[in-house]
Amino acid sequence: MELSIHNWMRSEPLETTIRRIAKLGYTKLEIAGSPEQYDTKIVRQLLHQYHITCWGSVTLMLGERNLLAKDHGQRARSVQYVKDVVRMVMELGGSMVSVVPGTVGKILPEARPEEEWKWAVESLQEIYAFAEESNIRLGIEPINRFETYFINRADQALALAEAVGPNCGVCLDTFHMNMEETDSYAAIRRTKGRLTGFHVADNNRMAPGMGQLDWLKIVETLREIGYDDVLSVEFCAPLDRTPANPYPNSLDENPQDLSAEQRKFLEDHGSTQVTEAFYDMLTRKSFETLSVLL
Repeated sequence: MELSIHNWMRSEPLETTIRRIAKLGYTKLEIAGSPEQYDTKIVRQLLHQYHITCWGSVTLMLGERNLLAKDHGQRARSVQYVKDVVRMVMELGGSMVSVVPGTVGKILPEARPEEEWKWAVESLQEIYAFAEESNIRLGIEPINRFETYFINRADQALALAEAVGPNCGVCLDTFHMNMEETDSYAAIRRTKGRLTGFHVADNNRMAPGMGQLDWLKIVETLREIGYDDVLSVEFCAPLDRTPANPYPNSLDENPQDLSAEQRKFLEDHGSTQVTEAFYDMLTRKSFETLSVLL
């Protein structure tokens, strides 16, 4: 297995992120699903310069992005967005795209369950056909009930993937599994043959090794089902503005180059912009915890 990391958790120049992870020993990047933000020719040059490769991307389902929206036009725009993410990953030489079907932060439905299921399947099938032509594998990602009402567990993601197509996969996340699964290890085992990606953060969404999860057992279970691809680090430090904050000076009070969209995405995840020193520590801790197990 190899180690990757997302770059949506802190707003900073992409070269800063790539330089940091290369120095620490990461070999891959899972780039934020913001295709409008990146010139893939420049990103490819940066990756090559630092001997990092693109593993894939994760959709940032904000605003009106919703593959199961009641409005047909909204669904069509959302489908095009995910296709654009797939195209970006293809141009960067990546392998997968993790897809959250519904809007992150939207916890109330707009229509009957059978209608939303139909719209989600139809939207994803259109994306799936495009992804197959691009040699990019989709992974449906379950996230917790406080961020979406639609796909929260591995079984749900598997059912949706099976309805979409034979090569559509599932991307699991340890933070969300810890909240939603009866048995996270059993959930991993059920995804055998469909597991496309695996996101890692501890139970408190801090870096692996800073919470209660059993990382040795998690890695052993992945090996048991034959998953030998990539673990993508995706911590998101919880916001703490109280005197009890164990990490003083962790919050960046004057963030630079933080777009309104990025700020909202971080805040929707219970976080905010963090200082570079704190982010460095989280990135390093993740690598030190996981690298010895791979």
